[in-house]
Amino acid sequence: METPSLWVMQQILVTLILLIQSSVAVNRDNFKTCQQSGFCKRHRAMTPGQSAYEVITETVNVQSTSVNLQLLNTVTNVKLTLELSGLERSTARIKINEVEPIKQRYEIPIGDVLVEEPKRQGLKKLEQTSQNFYTEDEPVVSINAQGLLKFEHYRHKQEAQPEENVEEAKEGEEPKEGDENAEEKPAEEEQKKDEEEPDLWEETFKSFTDSKPHGPSSVGLDVSFPGFENVYGIPEHADDFALKTTKDTDPYRLFNLDVFEYELYNPMALYGAVPVMMAHNEKNTVGIFWHNAAETWIDIKSNVADKNFFSKVADFFKQDSDIPQTDTHWFSESGVIDLFVMLGPKPKDVFKQYAVLTGTTPVPPHIISVDGITNDQDDVRNVDANMDKFDIPFDVIWLDIEHTDGKRYFTWDGNKFSHSVDMINNVASKGRKMVTIVDPHLKKDDNYKVYADAKSKDLLVKNKDGNEYDGWCWPGSSAWPDFTDPEVRKWWESKFLLSEYEGSTNDLHTWNDMNEPSVFNGPEISFHRDAKHHHGWENRDVHNIYGHLVQQATADGLILRSDHKERPFVLTRSFFAGSQRNGAVWTGDNIGEWSHLKVSNPMLLSLNLVGITFAGADVGGFFKNPDPELLTRWWQAGAFQPFFRSHAHIDTKRREPYLLPDNNMKIVRNAIRARYTFLPYWYTVFYNTYKNGGPVMQPLWAEYPEDKSTFKMDDQFLIGPSLLVKPITEQGLLVWYDILTAEKYLGGKSIYVNAPLEKIPVFQRGGSVIPRKMRVRRSSGLMHDDPITLFICLDRQGKASGDMYADDYHTFQYQKGKYLHRQFTFSNNKLTNSNADKNGVFETKEWIERILILGVLKKPNGVAIKIGNQQQQLAFGYDPNTSLLAIKKPGTKLQEDFVITLL
Repeated sequence: METPSLWVMQQILVTLILLIQSSVAVNRDNFKTCQQSGFCKRHRAMTPGQSAYEVITETVNVQSTSVNLQLLNTVTNVKLTLELSGLERSTARIKINEVEPIKQRYEIPIGDVLVEEPKRQGLKKLEQTSQNFYTEDEPVVSINAQGLLKFEHYRHKQEAQPEENVEEAKEGEEPKEGDENAEEKPAEEEQKKDEEEPDLWEETFKSFTDSKPHGPSSVGLDVSFPGFENVYGIPEHADDFALKTTKDTDPYRLFNLDVFEYELYNPMALYGAVPVMMAHNEKNTVGIFWHNAAETWIDIKSNVADKNFFSKVADFFKQDSDIPQTDTHWFSESGVIDLFVMLGPKPKDVFKQYAVLTGTTPVPPHIISVDGITNDQDDVRNVDANMDKFDIPFDVIWLDIEHTDGKRYFTWDGNKFSHSVDMINNVASKGRKMVTIVDPHLKKDDNYKVYADAKSKDLLVKNKDGNEYDGWCWPGSSAWPDFTDPEVRKWWESKFLLSEYEGSTNDLHTWNDMNEPSVFNGPEISFHRDAKHHHGWENRDVHNIYGHLVQQATADGLILRSDHKERPFVLTRSFFAGSQRNGAVWTGDNIGEWSHLKVSNPMLLSLNLVGITFAGADVGGFFKNPDPELLTRWWQAGAFQPFFRSHAHIDTKRREPYLLPDNNMKIVRNAIRARYTFLPYWYTVFYNTYKNGGPVMQPLWAEYPEDKSTFKMDDQFLIGPSLLVKPITEQGLLVWYDILTAEKYLGGKSIYVNAPLEKIPVFQRGGSVIPRKMRVRRSSGLMHDDPITLFICLDRQGKASGDMYADDYHTFQYQKGKYLHRQFTFSNNKLTNSNADKNGVFETKEWIERILILGVLKKPNGVAIKIGNQQQQLAFGYDPNTSLLAIKKPGTKLQEDFVITLL
């Protein structure tokens, strides 16, 4: 145990570190604080334990899979309906809505976020009583335990009434039984609120006024996690992985925004919003999903984290502490309360429960992106040639907005890209692809056929008066397709057909940017909240799913282009729950500083935890010019993140690896090549995630849920179950763990090892089998048939296991059973290759070229392989210093069953 004096010193040190921040670049005046948001102030001002709601007992209706009842607001006499449903896989759903709203409230349509209507199941299996949900007789989730339920009903604005008319009933309200004056009191109360809080009917931020013709519409509810000190999720925020208390800050905000050079370690909103939170302790993991597309704020309080310094010191000396509990408070500007409670009890159970609701990431096409942005055809040709000259593999060349004709998407600048098809074909001849940016804003130019077509078909977002919404973005005056309308999404899909997108080919993929949406002259650089969408919904109702629907329509467009045969690749900046079904995500406009490299790990862990698995951060930062050491470390870190891309502002220095000093170039080249060797493992991890849900890049507690030392750890992570990665994110730092070498370290403790610039600390778990491809190729597209090397690391019992997935790497045939899934098991000195899934049938040319086994304690007398009834001896080598056994050229096909025995 630490001494009190040392403990106090550490607390002071932590405080000092927290005060040291990087320079602030974002203009925070452009974005609201809670105090500038009317509904946020109202919900935050609520007093716990003073709920205005009570159950109308005669309305309670208990069914086998649900409980339905009504709630009465005793202040306004407005009634709400509440439904509690039991769902499959130990999940519950709570929906609260107005009984008789004056207009329909927005609910996200099935298929936009939820993959289907959730399947119901008996409530008894949920072990639910009162407001608590239990796991093995322990409460793990409490709903409305603090009484912070608040549901602002739609209403008609009442004009001030003469004193003699106050007894008239307020429209839409009913008197309480037995109270002759009940009609007067709600009307008086509502009128008083309207006078005291003018933002109920309209709200002004800077020079923008937001009209609210039906008054306030926010909803809120508190959710507590008894027994849990740590909660995670609710991306996107540039913050720690374990979420912090908001006692002394604004709540965490979810409102998709274009934030220029975002600030670190605060709860400000960023480009995407996934309203999913998970709580984890050594016994249980649980989660909640707040199914609401409006702006949302989340307050977090902890009876552990919220203690002041002296209370912590007192607890230490008393050797006493409270049972931890984390209380959260969720409130959204509009919509309904639609809350899913996922009861685990283990991390993988919660991952699966959420995946059943919103889907998983499809197996991506065989693409590893590493190159950056190019400016014209000559630039594309030079980058392609130089990467080959320096033997650096890459998969994708990206074209930003400058490739278009005057920022008109689906077009080409004829001077820069006069032969776009030839250019794409030349790049594709080496197994590579190209990606062009396609943003959702359309230049308002009647000679621009995409805009003219959308305008003529009335497919565009409207302003509050019903006219075409006009905003400013890269092309100047712009309009936006209304992606909340399914017919508009079908129209957008058609624009990717080769006959529509002239100059494109099937080897051209897509990148959606500015889809929050970004509106340069709009409030908070986005749409006005009273802008009108499909069915008259206001942007306040649907804001956070707009970018998600843009990416969904784009992905469907690429699928349509290939007649539903080829997997699409679509990168997006804005996202919501369910965006994992559509492609990849990146963390936006980061800065080329060590602090932004460091924060990329917790940001990507948070995204992966809530299903956004194909995620990465721009290598080197979008802004500024990192020095060679930082850029080298960033390439190394990016090489072990799920999505891997170098991308920078047009005014920064070029970032291609071959432009680095020679020593740095070689180190970066080795890191990129290492990523390519792990391609079979990456692919297998993505397949398992597609089948079962869960992260690709995961926190250590997901695999080791009882190890409390991992609960706040976000400077290292696991890729799948078997690769531990500790990127270097601080200048000149010595770190724990080692790279994949023959050196052996015992687990259960932290070990310091030297990490010179050429070393990236990666460690393979003892007890695992990882397939790799060791041929150096120009791109992943040329690796499809390359042979496999099995890297086997034995545990202390001399055992190991792993798997490998393979298919044709580009079509949807794997969803029809055209795939191969193999299981490798080493036990009792025998390695077995067997079929892991009999539902998959696929013939591949891939074969096993070499097997390396670490942890073999003595040299065997021989090595034999048995295939069917035939057995033969294999050549091998053994290094007693590293306990490495190398089996040479077993020569078997990947799909071939065999047993290799150490004699």
